[in-house]
Amino acid sequence: MGEVVNLRQARKQKARIEKERQAGENRALHGRSKTERERHRLASEKAGKFLAGHRREKPDDPGER
Repeated sequence: MGEVVNLRQARKQKARIEKERQAGENRALHGRSKTERERHRLASEKAGKFLAGHRREKPDDPGER
């Protein structure tokens, strides 16, 4: 005779496995490593400083010309 299986527990276990599989796929597709995040942050800061340095008016002097 076969092993007795609690269907509720088997269903929950299957859901956990599927959820973990989906999480792994999402991490692979959308996740970025720490170095990639840092590189993006530094590039954004550099671009912001470049644009700020080429403004005609300073942001703190809106009425003065």
